[in-house]
Amino acid sequence: MSLDVLSRPPHRDPDFDLLNLLTALAPQSGRHRRREAPLDPLLLAAALEVGPHITRHHYHHDVGGGLGQPVEGAEGPNSPVDPVSPTSAKPKYVSRQAPRSQRLKPDKENDPRGPLQSTGNLPRRPRGLSLQTYPTTQSHSSVFPVSPASPSTTTRSAQIVRNPPPANVVVRCMARTRIPTPYGPVFLHLYKNNVDEKEHLAIVADSAQLEARLDAPVSPSFIRSKSLEAQWSDDETELDRLTRGAYVGRLTPSVHIPSIPSPQSHQIPESVASSGAPTPFVRIHSECFTGETIGSMRCDCGEQLDEALRLISLPPSATSPGRGAVIYLRQEGRGIGLLSKIRAYNLQDMGHDTVQANLLLGHGADERRYDVAAAILQDLGLDEGIELLTNNPDKVESLEKEGIKVVQRRPMVPRSWQNHTHSHSYSLAHGEENLRMGGVTMIGGNVAHGPELEKYLRTKVEMMGHMLDLPTYD
Repeated sequence: MSLDVLSRPPHRDPDFDLLNLLTALAPQSGRHRRREAPLDPLLLAAALEVGPHITRHHYHHDVGGGLGQPVEGAEGPNSPVDPVSPTSAKPKYVSRQAPRSQRLKPDKENDPRGPLQSTGNLPRRPRGLSLQTYPTTQSHSSVFPVSPASPSTTTRSAQIVRNPPPANVVVRCMARTRIPTPYGPVFLHLYKNNVDEKEHLAIVADSAQLEARLDAPVSPSFIRSKSLEAQWSDDETELDRLTRGAYVGRLTPSVHIPSIPSPQSHQIPESVASSGAPTPFVRIHSECFTGETIGSMRCDCGEQLDEALRLISLPPSATSPGRGAVIYLRQEGRGIGLLSKIRAYNLQDMGHDTVQANLLLGHGADERRYDVAAAILQDLGLDEGIELLTNNPDKVESLEKEGIKVVQRRPMVPRSWQNHTHSHSYSLAHGEENLRMGGVTMIGGNVAHGPELEKYLRTKVEMMGHMLDLPTYD
């Protein structure tokens, strides 16, 4: 590469500069930082949603009426025009667009969906798919009905729903099994639903179930799935129930006792809160391949998942209920998917924060939804009282709207922020360079750190309103 190329100033995209200007934090005054986004996300989301292709006076008007159309008063579409000569033909602007009064008329024969959808210059949205409802009984071997639905675009100021979810979100636990983890045994539940085709998970720590007497009814304080325990068909066998995880105690080669199905549902607790047991810990966690699997330091997702599993697995004490659940939702990258998330990382390398990168890609700042998580909590009997492990006020608000009682919120303070003397140049103690502390995810019990993580965390606090105090470094 020549030196003159290296000496050139970096290319500046005016769209990037405009977005930086609109979304940059305003100068602060006083003791408190402004926590809301300086740009209304509804305005930007609406602009990105409709796009420039409906701009009437630019894209659909041109000289000559479009390609291949002769200019009125000229010899042809490519005839030269002399601007000086009074006798030369003067082109006229011919619109390729019908008058607005005609464009707004519904075309009942060809498109019964309404006037706006029948215009040729407006984007057509996919027709909503009918969402099937769940049958009351179903054989374990049949395919559980799931209908796809497009993801919703959600911001703190507005919700843009491309395909509205069904009025009643229905979930069913398809299987449950015991998983030994570094923090102790957990029960992994796999759920399907009538909203999307994703297999969401519930990780339940409730070790008392493994020690319960097999000849006694299941304690109402146990966290168990009502849909899993129910009778799925009239001809289901004990092996069917054991295979999907509807059992009591612990499975062994010599001891395997299926749970009693409905209508003998005295073994299925209606609500864990009604048992009088301590309020369980609950974490609503969204999938993060980069942070959990390959140890990315761009976020603290792997660290948060590890910490949540550690907290729900703690033995009962004055500060710990001794049980809880992590609802693991398959909504990568705040709901935009792994592909868009990777592209957003490239935009972040160009100087944009996580919110700006999502907006530049045409997504909302946060497109996650929590109605499925709320339905899973209800199925587990955790709807009448939980202690939510989160910094995100949207999760608290969304769950409460879905009927989940959040008794208390427990903050998830980043491990690097628990020591205010931490700096970007994080260093391990001597001899710990190759030491990996036990735990789950690639991060395990270690600390996620680095300048990119610091920017990510500060963006969540300053731009998305996460309830955390920014650290002060010495």
